[in-house]
Amino acid sequence: MTSPDPQAEGAARAARFLELLTTDETAATELLEGLSEIRDLVFVGAGLTAVARTEARTLPPAQRAQASTRQLHLGALRDANRSNPEGLRTWLRKAGEEILLIRSQQAIAERVHAADQEWTALRAAAEASGTAAASDAATTT
Repeated sequence: MTSPDPQAEGAARAARFLELLTTDETAATELLEGLSEIRDLVFVGAGLTAVARTEARTLPPAQRAQASTRQLHLGALRDANRSNPEGLRTWLRKAGEEILLIRSQQAIAERVHAADQEWTALRAAAEASGTAAASDAATTT
């Protein structure tokens, strides 16, 4: 039996799948195994794709381009398994792993940005106090 709103149900399942991927991989696999209708699998994939594309937009340009390329490969995997539920489950697992990768890249980018901001603030404070010139003189040869 399908939901009256398959798109909303697919998005909810996608969110649940992502949650399980980070906490209980066995339960994540069971969630996918519990979906036997190709239509249901595709709607979960649509939910995952929406999350991946939205979250990838926040990445730095190089990582965003790489994520876009990986999305193209995931689309090819989906198309190759259009009528194969097991193949679609593989696609969903890889799509979920892609989102986890994007999230880890976001975390790294945020840490780098924070470190850059801290360095800039320290540099500005040093220049304001006059210690930057002495520091530059000591490091040049």
